[in-house]
Formats: sequence, C-alpha cells, structure tokens
Amino acid sequence: MSTRKIATSTLWQLGSQVTMAALSILTVKFVAMGLSKELAGNYNSAYGFLQLFGILADFGLYAVAVREVSRAPEQSSMFDKPINNRAEVLGAIIILRCITLVISLSAALLFIWFIPIWKGTPLPLSVTIASLVPFFTLLAGIIRTVFQVNYKMHFVFIAEVAQRILTVIFIGLFILLGVRGSHDLHHLHLFLFIGGVGAFLLFFISLTYGNRLMVIRPNWNTALLKRLALSAAPFGAAFFCMALYRQFDVTLIALLRPDYELQNAYYGFVLRMADMGFLIPTFLLNSTLPILSERDAKGEDTRGLLGKTFLIILILGSISLLFSTLWSRPLIHLLTTEAYLSTPLRPGSDTALRLIGFPIFLNGIVLFGFYVLLTKLRWKKLVAILLLGVIISLSLNLWLIPLHGFVGAAKVSILVHSILAILLFRESIRVMPMRLRWPDMTRWGVFSAILAGILMISEPYLTNEISTIAAIAVMAIVIAFLAWVIGLVKALI
Repeated sequence: MSTRKIATSTLWQLGSQVTMAALSILTVKFVAMGLSKELAGNYNSAYGFLQLFGILADFGLYAVAVREVSRAPEQSSMFDKPINNRAEVLGAIIILRCITLVISLSAALLFIWFIPIWKGTPLPLSVTIASLVPFFTLLAGIIRTVFQVNYKMHFVFIAEVAQRILTVIFIGLFILLGVRGSHDLHHLHLFLFIGGVGAFLLFFISLTYGNRLMVIRPNWNTALLKRLALSAAPFGAAFFCMALYRQFDVTLIALLRPDYELQNAYYGFVLRMADMGFLIPTFLLNSTLPILSERDAKGEDTRGLLGKTFLIILILGSISLLFSTLWSRPLIHLLTTEAYLSTPLRPGSDTALRLIGFPIFLNGIVLFGFYVLLTKLRWKKLVAILLLGVIISLSLNLWLIPLHGFVGAAKVSILVHSILAILLFRESIRVMPMRLRWPDMTRWGVFSAILAGILMISEPYLTNEISTIAAIAVMAIVIAFLAWVIGLVKALI
C-alpha cells in the first residue's frame, strides 16, 4: 500500500511536469520568437537572479513541512495539549514562509536596484516584475504540503497545469498579433507580468483545493515557530548552498560579462529547460520522505525502499542525460529558434544543453544524499559538504566565466556536482544503508546502453520541429517498452 501511494504520488507529479514541459516548450519558443536575444537575455537573467533569493526564501521549509506535518496527529488530543495537530503545524509554517519571503525578496530588490553595474539596464525593473512569480509560487509551495502528506497530488497537477496554460495562452496572443524579435521593453515587462499572473492562479487553486483537505490558516504559536525555525534553519542553509553552486552562475555571468544579455540568452533558456530534470528526483523524494520518515521513526527496515528509490533516480537521470547530450541540437531547435544554435564561431544553447546533461544526472544522486541526511537530521555533515561545493563553484566561476562565459560555468557545474555526488552518496549509505541488487544495476546499464544507441542512430533524421516532436512521442513508448522487456518495471514493483 505504501509503495502504491509513493508511485501514485510520484506519477501525478511526473504527469504534471511532463505536461508543464510540453507547455514550457511553447512558452520558451514564444519568448525566443517574441523578444530579441538581448531582451531574452534580460528575461532569463531576471529569473536566474531571483532563483537564488527564492531558495533563500524557501529556507528549507518545504522539506521540513512534509516531515513535521506527516508526523503530527490529525487532531490534537484534549489530554495531550502540548502536541500540535497538522493544521497548527502547517499554520505556523505559513507564518515562517511569509517572514522569509518578505526578507528574501526585499533583499533581492535592494540588490538589483542599487548595484551600479546594472543601473540604466532593463534588469532592475524586470526583476521587480518577475518577483511576483517566486512570491506566489512559494506560498503555493507550502500549501502543496497538504497534498503531499495526504497523497492527493492530482490537485497539484490541476494547479500547475492551469498556471502554465494561462501563461502560454497570453504570451502566445502576442505572437499571434505579430510580435517578433521585439526590442520594445514593454513586451519584456508584459511577458514577465504574465508569469506573475500565472503564479497567482497556482496559489489561488492550491488554496481552494487545500482547504478541502485541511484547515489552512496562519497560526502564531511562538514556541512552535521557534522549534520549526530551528529545525528548518540547517536545511535552509543547505538549500541556500545548493542555490549558490547550481544557480548563481547566471547572476555571475550578468556581473562579470559585458555581453551578459547574449550569454544568458543562450544559457538561460537551457537552465529553464533543465529545471524539469532537476525537479523530477525532488518530486520522487518528496513522495518518499513521509513514509521513509515514518518507517525510520518506528525503527522499521528502510533498506529496500531506499534501494528502489535510488534505482528510479538512476533510471530517470540516465534518460535525461542521454537526451540532453545526444539530442541537444534538435531539442534546442524545437524549443527556441535557429538563432540559438551553435555555429563554428560561437557556442550556442545546444552546447549548453550537452554540458548541463551531466549535472542533471548527478543532481539526482546529490538529492538522494540530501534527503537521507534530512531524514536522519544529520545537518552538520550536509551543510559542510554543500559549503565545499559552493567554495569550489564560486572560485572556479570567478576565473572561468570572464574567459569562457556560459561554457565555463557549465563545466564548473559538472565538476561540482561530481564531487558532491560522491561525498553525499558515501555519507548517505553510511547513515542509512540501502539494498540494491546487482542484477537490477545490470538491467539499468543495459537499458541505458540500448537507449543511447537508439538516440544516436535517430538524431540525424530530426531535421525539423515536426520530426522532433514525433520522435519524442515514439521514444516515450520505446522507453516504456524497454523498461518492461529488460525487467526494470518488475524490479521496481
């Protein structure tokens, strides 16, 4: 029953992400078509800059919320007053989320408006408008806890897909009206504002459905707030470290390169596309965390659950890696325009995608270690390892970005993710051993090798958007068939 709940929850989240990815293809395509490369660079730079502060505003609260709400009783006992029920715990976390949001986004706006290098550029106002997205998205993220612990993730599917449909429709209207390669700042600002409207719709739908499952009200309980803040702070620091080594390179490019608009036009679209690859293991682990925490608290055996979870992460990571490296050019051509492809004189977005495929794969292993240490509350070791990643990332990026731009940043990301994956995986299996059978690993290796061969053979035939879309649909069927024939599906049941 527990495995079925995890699978159902993860599938709803995957379904949401697949649908959103399909809609994101249109959004990215419309932005690339509608704005000049310079304004598209500012569009990507604005969201890249805010990602860091969005992670800071998250403060580790979502992961802590899932753990604390899942452990809390549904109703407080009249004979045991100190025990807070789920609604009270969630209400306190909402208060904390509002506090961290105000502090983080205020800091973001102060930075962007007062750093001299960006004065007179479109970036300060772009970031101000784009800040609506993390504000409403992070508020909706806390409400997402209700659906996660109750395994009702179909409500998240409805909210997220509705958000993206709204964004696609309204930005698409500008394309239908003839906006192409625009240098008009009003179009940039409108595209960013549409994203904010979509984020508000996500929050509104989440709140409406969430109230059906649990009373969602802010709850100011000083003792509870202090306990939750202390519990979240170490993991907030860990998430902040992750943001620095994974996402700060976009801001560094904007700081260190005079041609940042073009650099982040090529690089930023790839990072937005890669977000799905980064998020998929997060959704899987979020679905696993409540049951993993519950079993661990009861002293039950978690080795089998951890082994299956890790195998799924390897499968999903290898699929993302192979598509990113072997189909980079047709995917970029599909998602943007011809202008973003590499030429003999300069690297383009397809170069960035080939490189980013490796961090996408390694990130799943990093997150596995992160969630295991979260379950065991081993935050000191976690923060120390991630802080090492930050130091390496910042040091190398300050050297390589001025020389090689986004190519340097992507190569640094590969190195940092490799180091972190090794260190965190070693630490995770030390504190929570897992059971992973060699026959299953062999099946994964065979599956990956066959898939790589099919992608290599088919890539030269993907000469336009229609052939690429058709090939993606066919490959979805091929992947499912391969997983079944090789025995991966049976290994995960």
